Amino acid sequence: MGFRTTAQVRFAHIDAAAIVFYPRYFEFLNGAVEDWFAAMGHDFHGLHVRRQLGVPTVSLQCEFQAPSELGDILDIDIEPRRIGGSSCAYDFRMSAGGQQRILGNGVLVCMDLSARKSVPWPDDMRAAMTPYLLTA
Repeated sequence: MGFRTTAQVRFAHIDAAAIVFYPRYFEFLNGAVEDWFAAMGHDFHGLHVRRQLGVPTVSLQCEFQAPSELGDILDIDIEPRRIGGSSCAYDFRMSAGGQQRILGNGVLVCMDLSARKSVPWPDDMRAAMTPYLLTA
């Protein structure tokens, strides 16, 4: 099923060539991950502050396919393909007006912020993530 959110390309996101400065895509992706966890009932404030859990990125790979410009609305799709003991491997893509802009994959890890180490996904978080898994 996957998760979809959107982000608007703003002036702060572009460079002198008038296209999105490539590191900004990673900020868009991080915002999409934050939106996804909020949609699952696990907003980052609750995770980080109350539960002392984080979901840092430990692997990220991508291919830039076309530039994005000021005013574009990016559709950002996150599609988890595997939920491990403490990790979640996912595919992502960003597009605007039906045109692919960036395609990639990454791995998130559930982390105990106090101990600074990975921990198994809590049952409630695993249950919230499972319906988003790709079934194909």
